[in-house]
Amino acid sequence: MANQVTVSDALLAYVRKVSLRDDGVLSGLRAESAGLPGGSALPVSAEEGQFLEFLVRLTGARQVLEVGTYTGYSTLCLARGLPPGGRVVTCDLTAKWPEVGRPYWERAGVAELIDVRIGEALDVLAGLLDETGAGPESFDVVFIDADKANYPAYYEAALPLVRGGGLIVVDNTLFFGRVADDTVADPETEAIRALNAGLRDDDRVDLAMLASADGITLLRKR
Repeated sequence: MANQVTVSDALLAYVRKVSLRDDGVLSGLRAESAGLPGGSALPVSAEEGQFLEFLVRLTGARQVLEVGTYTGYSTLCLARGLPPGGRVVTCDLTAKWPEVGRPYWERAGVAELIDVRIGEALDVLAGLLDETGAGPESFDVVFIDADKANYPAYYEAALPLVRGGGLIVVDNTLFFGRVADDTVADPETEAIRALNAGLRDDDRVDLAMLASADGITLLRKR
């Protein structure tokens, strides 16, 4: 098997040239987000956003759950993959950042498919278990991209909400390469290491970890 290709700037530019399908709504929200605090690091890349939309379409998902909204770029991509009548439930600590994305959701014609919940993510996830129209095994796809220190807790709280055969996507599971650096021991890095190690041996899911972007882990609930 060939080794992983080193992605140079030139190669990344080529990949974008031959595969990225962008438009003014997507690029507009990326540009506005880039000028905000955390805006250069928190949103997913254009390529990853396209991948998320692809996964929603591929799985035929109608109910999607997102943990961590920020300005709603990934939310927009997830919603664009839904059929009419689908829904993305997304949660964030504050309404300030999702409101940045709302005009772009409206321009894309998906605002009515997006249900924003404000509050602690674990509280939102717990509430969904008892909610009419949600409940256990009600979501087809879950995307986790929030504060890293709580990743193991978010995964455990999200798993009961996903149907059998459903998909969980966890972002930043390589965390800028820190997970492989033994000199790094901050709480966020340690939490991602713990999650990664636990997922390897978790017989409740099938596992594929992609060494692309900042690490993307795909989990299929058995």
